[in-house]
Amino acid sequence: MFGSNKGNRNGNKSQPQARADGSKLEPLSPNLTASLQSIRAKLGNSGDVMIRALRSDAMPGLEMAVVYIRAIVEEDHIHQNVIHPVMGWSAPLEPATWMETLRQRVISTGATKLIHSIDDAIYALLDGQCLVMTNGFGQAVAAETSGGEMRSVSEPNTQTVIRGPQYSFNESMTTNVGLLRRIVRSADFRMKTITVGRKTRTSVGIIYMDQIADPKVVDEIERRINEIDIDGILESNYIEEFISDQTFTPFPTMMNSERPDTVASSILDGQIAILVDGTPFVLIGPATFFHFFRSAEDNYQRFDISSFLRILRYVAFLASMLLPSLFIAITTFHQEMLPTPLLISLASQREGIPFPALVEALLMEFTFEILREAGVRMPRAIGPAISIVGALVLGQSAVQAGLVSPAMVIVVSFTAISNFVTPQISMASASRLIRFTLMLLAGVLGIFGIMAGVLFLLIHMTGLRSFGVPYMAPFAPVYNQVWPDMIIRLPWWARVYRLLATSKVNPHRQQGGRPSHQKRK
Repeated sequence: MFGSNKGNRNGNKSQPQARADGSKLEPLSPNLTASLQSIRAKLGNSGDVMIRALRSDAMPGLEMAVVYIRAIVEEDHIHQNVIHPVMGWSAPLEPATWMETLRQRVISTGATKLIHSIDDAIYALLDGQCLVMTNGFGQAVAAETSGGEMRSVSEPNTQTVIRGPQYSFNESMTTNVGLLRRIVRSADFRMKTITVGRKTRTSVGIIYMDQIADPKVVDEIERRINEIDIDGILESNYIEEFISDQTFTPFPTMMNSERPDTVASSILDGQIAILVDGTPFVLIGPATFFHFFRSAEDNYQRFDISSFLRILRYVAFLASMLLPSLFIAITTFHQEMLPTPLLISLASQREGIPFPALVEALLMEFTFEILREAGVRMPRAIGPAISIVGALVLGQSAVQAGLVSPAMVIVVSFTAISNFVTPQISMASASRLIRFTLMLLAGVLGIFGIMAGVLFLLIHMTGLRSFGVPYMAPFAPVYNQVWPDMIIRLPWWARVYRLLATSKVNPHRQQGGRPSHQKRK
Protein backbone atom coordinates (compact mmCIF):
# COMPACT_ATOMS: atom_id res chain seq x y z
CA MET A 1 0.00 0.00 0.00
CA PHE A 2 2.85 2.37 0.83
CA GLY A 3 6.46 2.39 -0.25
CA SER A 4 9.15 0.23 1.25
CA ASN A 5 11.33 1.25 4.15
CA LYS A 6 14.26 3.45 3.14
CA GLY A 7 15.85 3.60 6.54
CA ASN A 8 15.20 5.59 9.67
CA ARG A 9 15.62 9.16 8.37
CA ASN A 10 15.56 10.80 11.77
CA GLY A 11 18.98 9.35 12.34
CA ASN A 12 18.18 8.64 15.98
CA LYS A 13 16.43 5.39 16.65
CA SER A 14 14.28 5.91 19.77
CA GLN A 15 14.34 3.38 22.57
CA PRO A 16 10.91 2.02 23.46
CA GLN A 17 9.67 2.79 26.93
CA ALA A 18 8.70 0.10 29.41
CA ARG A 19 5.22 -0.91 30.49
CA ALA A 20 4.16 -0.92 34.11
CA ASP A 21 4.98 -4.65 34.32
CA GLY A 22 8.53 -4.02 33.06
CA SER A 23 8.08 -5.36 29.50
CA LYS A 24 9.21 -3.29 26.53
CA LEU A 25 6.78 -1.33 24.39
CA GLU A 26 6.62 -2.26 20.71
CA PRO A 27 8.33 0.57 18.78
CA LEU A 28 6.90 2.17 15.67
CA SER A 29 8.54 0.78 12.56
CA PRO A 30 10.22 3.18 10.10
CA ASN A 31 8.27 1.22 7.46
CA LEU A 32 4.95 3.05 7.16
CA THR A 33 3.06 0.01 5.87
CA ALA A 34 4.27 -2.16 8.75
CA SER A 35 3.27 0.46 11.35
CA LEU A 36 -0.20 0.88 9.85
CA GLN A 37 -0.71 -2.88 9.75
CA SER A 38 0.30 -3.12 13.43
CA ILE A 39 -2.14 -0.37 14.40
CA ARG A 40 -4.98 -1.98 12.45
CA ALA A 41 -4.23 -5.36 14.01
CA LYS A 42 -4.19 -3.89 17.53
CA LEU A 43 -7.59 -2.27 16.91
CA GLY A 44 -9.08 -5.41 15.38
CA ASN A 45 -9.43 -3.93 11.87
CA SER A 46 -12.29 -1.75 13.14
CA GLY A 47 -14.34 -0.06 10.45
CA ASP A 48 -14.23 3.39 12.08
CA VAL A 49 -10.41 3.56 11.94
CA MET A 50 -9.68 5.91 9.05
CA ILE A 51 -6.34 6.01 7.19
CA ARG A 52 -5.81 8.85 4.72
CA ALA A 53 -2.75 8.72 2.43
CA LEU A 54 -1.25 12.10 1.50
CA ARG A 55 1.88 13.85 0.25
CA SER A 56 3.36 17.22 1.07
CA ASP A 57 4.47 19.80 -1.49
CA ALA A 58 7.63 20.26 0.55
CA MET A 59 8.66 16.61 0.07
CA PRO A 60 6.53 15.15 -2.75
CA GLY A 61 8.47 11.89 -2.79
CA LEU A 62 7.70 11.15 0.84
CA GLU A 63 4.74 8.89 1.60
CA MET A 64 2.59 9.95 4.57
CA ALA A 65 -0.66 8.93 6.24
CA VAL A 66 -3.14 10.45 8.68
CA VAL A 67 -4.80 7.95 11.06
CA TYR A 68 -7.78 8.64 13.32
CA ILE A 69 -10.95 7.06 14.73
CA ARG A 70 -13.90 8.77 13.08
CA ALA A 71 -16.40 8.46 15.96
CA ILE A 72 -14.37 10.43 18.51
CA VAL A 73 -12.75 13.21 16.47
CA GLU A 74 -13.78 16.40 14.70
CA GLU A 75 -13.10 15.56 11.04
CA ASP A 76 -13.44 19.18 9.95
CA HIS A 77 -10.79 20.08 12.50
CA ILE A 78 -8.48 17.42 11.04
CA HIS A 79 -8.99 18.65 7.47
CA GLN A 80 -8.42 22.31 8.33
CA ASN A 81 -5.57 22.03 10.84
CA VAL A 82 -3.77 18.83 9.87
CA ILE A 83 -4.35 17.63 6.30
CA HIS A 84 -4.48 20.99 4.49
CA PRO A 85 -1.41 22.46 6.25
CA VAL A 86 0.64 19.30 5.64
CA MET A 87 -0.29 19.01 1.96
CA GLY A 88 0.18 22.73 1.34
CA TRP A 89 3.51 23.17 3.10
CA SER A 90 6.09 24.13 0.46
CA ALA A 91 8.92 25.76 2.39
CA PRO A 92 12.27 23.97 1.99
CA LEU A 93 13.39 21.87 4.93
CA GLU A 94 15.87 19.23 6.00
CA PRO A 95 14.59 15.62 5.87
CA ALA A 96 16.18 14.87 9.24
CA THR A 97 14.04 17.51 10.95
CA TRP A 98 10.80 16.73 9.10
CA MET A 99 8.89 15.23 12.05
CA GLU A 100 9.85 18.04 14.40
CA THR A 101 8.90 20.59 11.74
CA LEU A 102 5.52 18.89 11.35
CA ARG A 103 4.88 19.12 15.07
CA GLN A 104 6.08 22.67 15.66
CA ARG A 105 5.38 24.58 12.44
CA VAL A 106 3.01 22.72 10.10
CA ILE A 107 0.21 21.19 12.18
CA SER A 108 -1.85 23.97 13.76
CA THR A 109 -3.84 22.12 16.43
CA GLY A 110 -3.61 23.19 20.04
CA ALA A 111 -1.49 20.31 21.36
CA THR A 112 0.95 17.99 19.59
CA LYS A 113 3.52 15.43 20.67
CA LEU A 114 5.84 12.83 19.19
CA ILE A 115 4.87 9.16 19.54
CA HIS A 116 7.52 6.42 19.45
CA SER A 117 5.65 3.18 20.20
CA ILE A 118 2.63 1.27 18.90
CA ASP A 119 1.09 1.25 22.38
CA ASP A 120 1.32 5.04 22.72
CA ALA A 121 -0.10 5.41 19.21
CA ILE A 122 -3.12 3.26 20.14
CA TYR A 123 -3.69 5.25 23.35
CA ALA A 124 -3.51 8.52 21.41
CA LEU A 125 -6.04 7.31 18.84
CA LEU A 126 -8.43 6.10 21.54
CA ASP A 127 -8.09 9.49 23.23
CA GLY A 128 -9.44 11.26 20.15
CA GLN A 129 -6.11 12.33 18.67
CA CYS A 130 -5.03 11.84 15.08
CA LEU A 131 -1.63 10.52 14.01
CA VAL A 132 0.51 11.89 11.19
CA MET A 133 2.94 9.17 10.10
CA THR A 134 5.75 9.36 7.57
CA ASN A 135 7.56 6.55 5.77
CA GLY A 136 11.16 6.25 6.90
CA PHE A 137 10.59 7.65 10.39
CA GLY A 138 9.99 5.52 13.46
CA GLN A 139 7.86 8.27 14.92
CA ALA A 140 4.39 9.77 14.58
CA VAL A 141 2.98 13.18 15.43
CA ALA A 142 -0.14 13.00 17.63
CA ALA A 143 -2.41 16.04 17.28
CA GLU A 144 -5.31 16.88 19.59
CA THR A 145 -8.51 16.59 17.52
CA SER A 146 -10.97 15.02 19.96
CA GLY A 147 -14.64 15.74 19.44
CA GLY A 148 -17.84 13.95 18.55
CA GLU A 149 -21.36 14.36 19.87
CA MET A 150 -21.67 15.46 23.51
CA ARG A 151 -24.53 16.68 25.66
CA SER A 152 -24.49 20.44 25.96
CA VAL A 153 -24.48 22.38 29.23
CA SER A 154 -28.02 22.38 30.63
CA GLU A 155 -29.96 23.03 33.84
CA PRO A 156 -29.28 20.79 36.86
CA ASN A 157 -31.56 17.78 37.15
CA THR A 158 -30.92 16.71 40.75
CA GLN A 159 -29.87 19.89 42.59
CA THR A 160 -32.24 22.63 41.50
CA VAL A 161 -32.44 26.08 43.08
CA ILE A 162 -34.86 28.98 42.79
CA ARG A 163 -32.17 31.65 42.87
CA GLY A 164 -28.66 31.15 41.59
CA PRO A 165 -26.83 29.84 38.50
CA GLN A 166 -28.99 27.61 36.31
CA TYR A 167 -26.37 25.47 34.57
CA SER A 168 -24.68 22.20 35.41
CA PHE A 169 -21.75 20.02 34.43
CA ASN A 170 -21.95 17.62 31.50
CA GLU A 171 -20.05 14.45 30.58
CA SER A 172 -16.96 16.22 29.19
CA MET A 173 -14.23 16.85 31.75
CA THR A 174 -12.71 19.57 29.56
CA THR A 175 -16.01 21.45 29.52
CA ASN A 176 -16.43 21.00 33.26
CA VAL A 177 -12.98 22.37 34.03
CA GLY A 178 -13.78 25.36 31.82
CA LEU A 179 -17.00 26.02 33.77
CA LEU A 180 -15.01 26.05 37.01
CA ARG A 181 -12.31 28.32 35.63
CA ARG A 182 -14.93 30.83 34.52
CA ILE A 183 -16.05 31.07 38.16
CA VAL A 184 -12.67 30.86 39.92
CA ARG A 185 -10.44 33.18 37.89
CA SER A 186 -7.37 32.75 40.05
CA ALA A 187 -3.78 31.78 39.35
CA ASP A 188 -4.01 29.52 42.42
CA PHE A 189 -6.43 27.20 40.59
CA ARG A 190 -4.65 23.86 40.28
CA MET A 191 -5.48 20.67 38.38
CA LYS A 192 -3.76 17.29 38.30
CA THR A 193 -4.81 14.66 35.75
CA ILE A 194 -4.50 10.92 36.31
CA THR A 195 -5.46 8.13 33.89
CA VAL A 196 -7.31 5.26 35.59
CA GLY A 197 -8.57 1.99 34.10
CA ARG A 198 -6.59 -0.50 32.05
CA LYS A 199 -9.27 -0.69 29.33
CA THR A 200 -11.19 2.58 29.58
CA ARG A 201 -8.16 4.78 30.42
CA THR A 202 -10.51 7.31 32.00
CA SER A 203 -9.16 10.76 32.80
CA VAL A 204 -9.57 11.75 36.45
CA GLY A 205 -8.89 15.35 37.45
CA ILE A 206 -7.96 16.57 40.95
CA ILE A 207 -8.85 20.25 41.34
CA TYR A 208 -7.95 22.40 44.33
CA MET A 209 -6.84 25.89 45.32
CA ASP A 210 -3.16 26.37 46.04
CA GLN A 211 -2.46 28.23 49.29
CA ILE A 212 -5.89 27.13 50.60
CA ALA A 213 -6.16 23.33 50.34
CA ASP A 214 -4.08 21.17 52.65
CA PRO A 215 -1.18 19.76 50.55
CA LYS A 216 -1.16 16.57 52.64
CA VAL A 217 -4.81 15.90 51.77
CA VAL A 218 -4.13 16.58 48.08
CA ASP A 219 -1.18 14.17 48.09
CA GLU A 220 -3.23 11.52 49.92
CA ILE A 221 -6.07 11.73 47.39
CA GLU A 222 -3.60 11.51 44.51
CA ARG A 223 -1.90 8.50 46.11
CA ARG A 224 -5.18 6.63 46.59
CA ILE A 225 -6.29 7.27 43.01
CA ASN A 226 -2.92 6.12 41.65
CA GLU A 227 -3.32 2.84 43.56
CA ILE A 228 -6.58 1.97 41.75
CA ASP A 229 -6.03 -1.01 39.45
CA ILE A 230 -9.21 -1.94 37.59
CA ASP A 231 -10.11 -2.52 33.97
CA GLY A 232 -12.63 0.32 33.71
CA ILE A 233 -13.95 3.48 35.38
CA LEU A 234 -17.42 4.44 34.13
CA GLU A 235 -18.63 6.88 36.80
CA SER A 236 -17.32 8.87 39.74
CA ASN A 237 -18.80 6.40 42.25
CA TYR A 238 -16.06 3.93 41.21
CA ILE A 239 -13.47 6.42 42.45
CA GLU A 240 -15.49 7.25 45.57
CA GLU A 241 -15.67 3.64 46.73
CA PHE A 242 -11.98 3.03 46.06
CA ILE A 243 -10.63 6.07 47.91
CA SER A 244 -13.10 6.47 50.78
CA ASP A 245 -11.69 5.95 54.28
CA GLN A 246 -14.51 3.64 55.37
CA THR A 247 -16.46 1.18 53.24
CA PHE A 248 -18.85 -0.41 55.72
CA THR A 249 -20.85 2.61 56.81
CA PRO A 250 -24.22 3.98 55.70
CA PHE A 251 -22.91 7.54 55.88
CA PRO A 252 -21.23 9.06 52.81
CA THR A 253 -17.80 10.56 53.43
CA MET A 254 -17.62 12.38 50.08
CA MET A 255 -20.12 14.78 48.55
CA ASN A 256 -21.10 14.78 44.89
CA SER A 257 -22.54 17.64 42.89
CA GLU A 258 -23.44 18.52 39.32
CA ARG A 259 -23.43 22.27 40.07
CA PRO A 260 -20.28 24.27 39.17
CA ASP A 261 -21.07 26.94 41.80
CA THR A 262 -21.23 24.31 44.55
CA VAL A 263 -17.88 22.84 43.52
CA ALA A 264 -16.32 26.31 43.21
CA SER A 265 -17.54 27.24 46.69
CA SER A 266 -16.12 24.00 48.07
CA ILE A 267 -12.62 24.42 46.67
CA LEU A 268 -12.58 28.01 47.96
CA ASP A 269 -13.26 26.52 51.41
CA GLY A 270 -10.22 24.25 51.12
CA GLN A 271 -11.88 21.09 49.85
CA ILE A 272 -10.70 19.11 46.82
CA ALA A 273 -12.84 18.32 43.77
CA ILE A 274 -12.43 15.11 41.76
CA LEU A 275 -13.70 15.18 38.17
CA VAL A 276 -14.17 11.99 36.16
CA ASP A 277 -14.47 12.11 32.40
CA GLY A 278 -17.82 10.74 31.29
CA THR A 279 -20.00 11.86 34.22
CA PRO A 280 -21.44 15.23 35.29
CA PHE A 281 -21.18 14.38 39.00
CA VAL A 282 -18.08 15.76 40.70
CA LEU A 283 -16.78 14.34 43.98
CA ILE A 284 -15.92 16.73 46.81
CA GLY A 285 -13.82 15.86 49.83
CA PRO A 286 -12.99 15.92 52.65
CA ALA A 287 -16.61 16.21 53.75
CA THR A 288 -18.01 16.25 57.27
CA PHE A 289 -21.52 15.22 58.32
CA PHE A 290 -22.72 18.82 58.36
CA HIS A 291 -21.59 19.51 54.78
CA PHE A 292 -24.43 17.35 53.50
CA PHE A 293 -27.10 19.75 54.79
CA ARG A 294 -25.75 22.82 53.02
CA SER A 295 -27.58 23.78 49.84
CA ALA A 296 -26.18 25.96 47.07
CA GLU A 297 -29.14 28.27 47.56
CA ASP A 298 -28.04 29.04 51.13
CA ASN A 299 -25.50 31.48 49.73
CA TYR A 300 -28.03 33.25 47.52
CA GLN A 301 -30.71 34.06 50.11
CA ARG A 302 -30.79 36.26 53.18
CA PHE A 303 -28.94 34.71 56.10
CA ASP A 304 -32.05 34.52 58.31
CA ILE A 305 -34.05 32.62 55.67
CA SER A 306 -31.11 30.33 54.93
CA SER A 307 -30.60 29.67 58.65
CA PHE A 308 -34.25 28.71 59.11
CA LEU A 309 -34.14 26.36 56.13
CA ARG A 310 -30.91 24.76 57.30
CA ILE A 311 -32.35 24.05 60.76
CA LEU A 312 -35.45 22.69 59.03
CA ARG A 313 -33.26 20.22 57.12
CA TYR A 314 -31.71 18.90 60.33
CA VAL A 315 -35.17 18.45 61.88
CA ALA A 316 -36.48 16.73 58.74
CA PHE A 317 -33.46 14.41 58.65
CA LEU A 318 -34.06 13.36 62.26
CA ALA A 319 -37.77 12.87 61.54
CA SER A 320 -37.03 10.70 58.50
CA MET A 321 -34.88 8.42 60.67
CA LEU A 322 -36.75 8.38 63.98
CA LEU A 323 -40.46 9.04 63.42
CA PRO A 324 -41.61 5.51 62.43
CA SER A 325 -39.53 3.87 65.17
CA LEU A 326 -40.86 6.29 67.80
CA PHE A 327 -44.43 5.58 66.69
CA ILE A 328 -43.81 1.83 66.93
CA ALA A 329 -42.17 2.08 70.35
CA ILE A 330 -44.85 4.32 71.87
CA THR A 331 -47.86 2.42 70.52
CA THR A 332 -46.36 -0.97 71.42
CA PHE A 333 -44.52 -0.46 74.73
CA HIS A 334 -45.01 3.05 76.09
CA GLN A 335 -48.67 3.94 75.74
CA GLU A 336 -48.49 5.82 79.06
CA MET A 337 -46.51 8.57 77.31
CA LEU A 338 -49.55 9.58 75.22
CA PRO A 339 -52.36 11.89 76.37
CA THR A 340 -55.54 9.93 77.08
CA PRO A 341 -57.61 11.40 74.17
CA LEU A 342 -54.81 10.63 71.69
CA LEU A 343 -54.36 7.14 73.11
CA ILE A 344 -58.09 6.41 72.74
CA SER A 345 -58.05 7.72 69.15
CA LEU A 346 -55.07 5.56 68.17
CA ALA A 347 -56.54 2.51 69.89
CA SER A 348 -59.82 2.90 68.01
CA GLN A 349 -57.94 3.21 64.70
CA ARG A 350 -55.96 0.04 65.38
CA GLU A 351 -59.06 -1.95 66.28
CA GLY A 352 -59.38 -4.70 63.70
CA ILE A 353 -55.84 -4.28 62.29
CA PRO A 354 -54.45 -7.84 61.92
CA PHE A 355 -50.76 -6.87 62.21
CA PRO A 356 -48.65 -5.54 65.07
CA ALA A 357 -47.34 -1.98 64.70
CA LEU A 358 -43.88 -3.15 63.55
CA VAL A 359 -45.24 -5.31 60.72
CA GLU A 360 -47.71 -2.58 59.78
CA ALA A 361 -44.93 0.03 59.55
CA LEU A 362 -42.60 -2.27 57.60
CA LEU A 363 -45.39 -3.08 55.15
CA MET A 364 -46.08 0.60 54.49
CA GLU A 365 -42.40 1.56 54.31
CA PHE A 366 -41.60 -1.15 51.77
CA THR A 367 -44.63 -0.09 49.73
CA PHE A 368 -43.42 3.51 49.64
CA GLU A 369 -39.88 2.42 48.74
CA ILE A 370 -41.24 0.38 45.82
CA LEU A 371 -43.29 3.36 44.64
CA ARG A 372 -40.25 5.62 44.93
CA GLU A 373 -38.11 3.24 42.89
CA ALA A 374 -40.86 2.84 40.29
CA GLY A 375 -41.11 6.60 39.93
CA VAL A 376 -37.38 6.82 39.26
CA ARG A 377 -37.33 4.00 36.67
CA MET A 378 -40.47 5.04 34.81
CA PRO A 379 -40.24 7.49 31.90
CA ARG A 380 -39.78 11.04 33.17
CA ALA A 381 -43.15 12.20 31.81
CA ILE A 382 -45.17 9.74 33.91
CA GLY A 383 -42.80 8.80 36.75
CA PRO A 384 -43.89 11.51 39.25
CA ALA A 385 -47.56 10.87 38.49
CA ILE A 386 -47.12 7.14 39.17
CA SER A 387 -45.49 7.87 42.54
CA ILE A 388 -48.11 10.37 43.72
CA VAL A 389 -51.20 8.57 42.45
CA GLY A 390 -49.87 5.18 43.53
CA ALA A 391 -49.20 6.41 47.07
CA LEU A 392 -52.64 7.99 47.39
CA VAL A 393 -54.53 5.02 45.96
CA LEU A 394 -52.59 2.34 47.85
CA GLY A 395 -52.71 4.25 51.13
CA GLN A 396 -56.45 4.85 50.96
CA SER A 397 -57.12 1.30 49.83
CA ALA A 398 -55.01 -0.17 52.65
CA VAL A 399 -56.93 1.87 55.24
CA GLN A 400 -60.32 0.88 53.81
CA ALA A 401 -59.27 -2.77 53.71
CA GLY A 402 -58.33 -2.64 57.38
CA LEU A 403 -54.69 -3.57 56.78
CA VAL A 404 -53.16 -0.39 58.24
CA SER A 405 -54.35 2.44 60.44
CA PRO A 406 -54.77 6.04 59.19
CA ALA A 407 -52.20 7.23 61.75
CA MET A 408 -49.59 4.86 60.31
CA VAL A 409 -50.25 6.18 56.80
CA ILE A 410 -49.72 9.73 58.06
CA VAL A 411 -46.47 8.80 59.83
CA VAL A 412 -45.01 6.96 56.85
CA SER A 413 -46.08 9.69 54.40
CA PHE A 414 -44.55 12.45 56.52
CA THR A 415 -41.38 10.38 56.87
CA ALA A 416 -41.09 9.97 53.10
CA ILE A 417 -41.61 13.69 52.51
CA SER A 418 -39.05 14.59 55.19
CA ASN A 419 -36.51 12.40 53.43
CA PHE A 420 -36.68 14.56 50.31
CA VAL A 421 -35.63 17.69 52.25
CA THR A 422 -31.99 16.56 52.56
CA PRO A 423 -30.00 18.30 49.75
CA GLN A 424 -27.60 15.39 49.19
CA ILE A 425 -29.30 12.22 47.95
CA SER A 426 -26.48 10.09 49.40
CA MET A 427 -27.28 11.29 52.93
CA ALA A 428 -31.02 10.86 52.31
CA SER A 429 -30.35 7.26 51.28
CA ALA A 430 -28.37 6.72 54.48
CA SER A 431 -31.34 7.82 56.59
CA ARG A 432 -33.55 5.33 54.73
CA LEU A 433 -31.28 2.44 55.69
CA ILE A 434 -30.94 3.58 59.30
CA ARG A 435 -34.72 3.98 59.58
CA PHE A 436 -35.36 0.26 59.05
CA THR A 437 -32.75 -0.71 61.65
CA LEU A 438 -34.25 1.63 64.25
CA MET A 439 -37.74 0.31 63.47
CA LEU A 440 -36.60 -3.25 64.23
CA LEU A 441 -34.94 -2.12 67.47
CA ALA A 442 -38.08 -0.21 68.48
CA GLY A 443 -40.28 -3.22 67.76
CA VAL A 444 -38.15 -5.41 70.06
CA LEU A 445 -36.88 -3.09 72.80
CA GLY A 446 -39.04 0.02 72.53
CA ILE A 447 -37.54 3.42 73.41
CA PHE A 448 -34.49 1.72 74.91
CA GLY A 449 -33.75 0.08 71.55
CA ILE A 450 -33.95 3.46 69.82
CA MET A 451 -31.62 5.01 72.40
CA ALA A 452 -29.13 2.17 71.96
CA GLY A 453 -29.27 2.51 68.17
CA VAL A 454 -28.79 6.28 68.24
CA LEU A 455 -25.90 5.96 70.71
CA PHE A 456 -24.23 3.39 68.46
CA LEU A 457 -24.66 5.73 65.46
CA LEU A 458 -23.08 8.64 67.34
CA ILE A 459 -20.10 6.51 68.37
CA HIS A 460 -19.76 5.22 64.81
CA MET A 461 -19.96 8.72 63.30
CA THR A 462 -17.40 10.08 65.76
CA GLY A 463 -14.94 7.42 64.61
CA LEU A 464 -15.37 8.14 60.90
CA ARG A 465 -12.78 10.09 58.93
CA SER A 466 -12.84 11.73 55.53
CA PHE A 467 -9.22 11.81 54.32
CA GLY A 468 -8.12 12.22 57.91
CA VAL A 469 -10.69 14.91 58.78
CA PRO A 470 -13.04 13.99 61.69
CA TYR A 471 -16.53 13.34 60.35
CA MET A 472 -18.26 15.18 63.21
CA ALA A 473 -16.10 18.31 63.01
CA PRO A 474 -16.52 21.11 64.04
CA PHE A 475 -18.22 19.54 67.09
CA ALA A 476 -15.96 16.56 67.68
CA PRO A 477 -13.36 18.05 67.85
CA VAL A 478 -14.71 21.53 68.54
CA TYR A 479 -13.78 24.46 66.29
CA ASN A 480 -15.25 27.49 68.02
CA GLN A 481 -14.77 29.81 65.05
CA VAL A 482 -16.66 27.60 62.60
CA TRP A 483 -19.43 25.64 64.29
CA PRO A 484 -22.05 28.45 64.29
CA ASP A 485 -21.81 28.68 60.49
CA MET A 486 -22.45 24.94 60.20
CA ILE A 487 -25.73 25.00 62.11
CA ILE A 488 -27.01 28.30 60.72
CA ARG A 489 -25.85 30.56 57.91
CA LEU A 490 -24.05 33.60 59.27
CA PRO A 491 -24.16 36.94 57.41
CA TRP A 492 -21.40 37.18 54.83
CA TRP A 493 -19.52 39.85 56.77
CA ALA A 494 -19.40 37.48 59.77
CA ARG A 495 -18.08 34.48 57.82
CA VAL A 496 -14.46 35.26 58.52
CA TYR A 497 -13.12 31.71 58.70
CA ARG A 498 -13.07 28.91 56.19
CA LEU A 499 -13.89 25.44 57.44
CA LEU A 500 -10.92 24.84 59.72
CA ALA A 501 -11.41 21.09 59.47
CA THR A 502 -10.43 21.17 55.80
CA SER A 503 -8.42 24.39 55.39
CA LYS A 504 -5.48 24.68 57.77
CA VAL A 505 -3.16 26.49 55.36
CA ASN A 506 -5.13 29.72 54.95
CA PRO A 507 -8.10 29.66 57.35
CA HIS A 508 -9.23 33.26 56.85
CA ARG A 509 -11.75 33.96 54.11
CA GLN A 510 -11.79 37.72 54.76
CA GLN A 511 -10.78 40.28 57.34
CA GLY A 512 -14.36 40.38 58.60
CA GLY A 513 -16.19 43.01 60.52
CA ARG A 514 -19.54 44.62 59.99
CA PRO A 515 -19.67 47.07 57.06
CA SER A 516 -19.27 50.67 58.17
CA HIS A 517 -22.64 51.75 56.81
CA GLN A 518 -24.36 49.05 58.92
CA LYS A 519 -22.68 49.90 62.21
CA ARG A 520 -24.70 51.67 64.84
CA LYS A 521 -23.78 55.29 65.33
